[in-house]
Amino acid sequence: MERFHFLDKSKLTELPKTSGVYCFKSKNEAIYIGKAINIQSRVKNHFNQPSYRDNLFIDKVEKVGYFETNSEIEALVLEANLIKKYQPKFNVVWRDDKNYFYVAFEPNKKGLLYVYITHQPSFAKASEGQGHKYVGPFIEGVALKMTLKLLRKVFPFYTQARHPKNKCMYCHLGLCPGPTPDLKFYKRNIKKLILILEGKRVTVLNSLKNEMATLSKLKKFEEAGKVRDEIGNLQQVMSHASVISQEKNAISQITLNKVLGIEKEIHRIECYDVSNIQGKQATGSMVVFTDGVADKSQYKKFKIRIENTPNDIAMLKEVLTRRFAHSEWPYAQVILIDGGKAQLNIAIKCRLAGVKVISIAKGRQELFIEGQTNPIPLKNLPQEIYNLIKNLDDEAHRFAIAYHRKLRKNELLK
Repeated sequence: MERFHFLDKSKLTELPKTSGVYCFKSKNEAIYIGKAINIQSRVKNHFNQPSYRDNLFIDKVEKVGYFETNSEIEALVLEANLIKKYQPKFNVVWRDDKNYFYVAFEPNKKGLLYVYITHQPSFAKASEGQGHKYVGPFIEGVALKMTLKLLRKVFPFYTQARHPKNKCMYCHLGLCPGPTPDLKFYKRNIKKLILILEGKRVTVLNSLKNEMATLSKLKKFEEAGKVRDEIGNLQQVMSHASVISQEKNAISQITLNKVLGIEKEIHRIECYDVSNIQGKQATGSMVVFTDGVADKSQYKKFKIRIENTPNDIAMLKEVLTRRFAHSEWPYAQVILIDGGKAQLNIAIKCRLAGVKVISIAKGRQELFIEGQTNPIPLKNLPQEIYNLIKNLDDEAHRFAIAYHRKLRKNELLK
């Protein structure tokens, strides 16, 4: 962990407000590594607004390390390399090969490498003798895709094994080498692209500067000018490209919508839970997340009126019926119910049109979604969606139990 400068967790205000990578350490071991546009802000969010995953390790954190980068792309690349090197426990505990992203370089029939993003590279095939190359793992798919899109402007590459006989659309945009590439120049570009994705930006820049100097000495000024432009374009992309923030927006605007199968933007999610002991002092809770963050001013609690009836379905029905009778409360785009298919069905009957219903069956670790026949195993959800669902459910459960305990205490004091 020699790259990081470590501080005690009590000194978070001393963290830089620049892009880079941060590390949470416990007993001289890295337990979590992440990237950020603003290191201080991101680290504070882990402590002040912990997600479900954060709650598993945040109390174990003793020191916070940071390493500043010159750009968001460098932070993305450095995060991948450091996670690969140190294997922090809480980066890998929720992931398997399906959740990571790799940049694959595979040879076509001409022996030229084409580039694409994959989840599960076939490492058995990825021998140097066969010419395959995989760089990763990367954590964020959208940010990685944006990075490759930007780097393609500097070092044009193929994204498919075959190229049509004529120029394609990407050729005209200067992003593709075309049907008859300069083989030596193309291989040189791919080599430099791989080095950048491995975190060796300085090596690439120095190599380009040496190329330009050599061409100038040989009086090949036109070629030297092209290399000079490459240097400028690469520095521009690496220094000013915004990729991490776009990833965050994409998650909230695209990934959740895709999983739930709805088109409208999701700003408000409500989650419901019921707490009781054999029907006594039964309570219900409604917690609200606005744009992915707990909105405690919108929380509601219900003292269930059904007495001495340990019937979770009937209690849930009462809570939802009473909630939707309040037209003055803002309506959510999605409501999450604690329970399985039966709870999902009763919620569908109670909710208003236009509100999507989902339910979490914790026993089988599955997510039921209105309109979808089969549940989704929680482990198959994208990590950000998994964290959001679990955080909502845990918060609703906590809020319901707190109110239930308060009522029981008051009953004992009578």
